[in-house]
Amino acid sequence: MKEEQNWLLTEIDALLTQVTSYEEKALYLSLKKLVNEQYNRLEQLEGQLDGTLWSPKEWGEN
Repeated sequence: MKEEQNWLLTEIDALLTQVTSYEEKALYLSLKKLVNEQYNRLEQLEGQLDGTLWSPKEWGEN
C-alpha cells in the first residue's frame, strides 16, 4: 500500500512541475491532500479490522 501511495504522489509531483495555471496547481495540490487522507483512512480501517478480528468479544460468541 505504501508503495502505491508513494508512486501516486510522485506522479502528482511530476504533473505539478508541468502546470501552467493556478487552477491546475490548486487541483493537483488538492489531489495530493486527498490521496494522503484516503491512505491514512485506509490504514485506520485496517487497524480497526485487525482489532476486531483479534477481539473475542467481537466474535459474537457470548
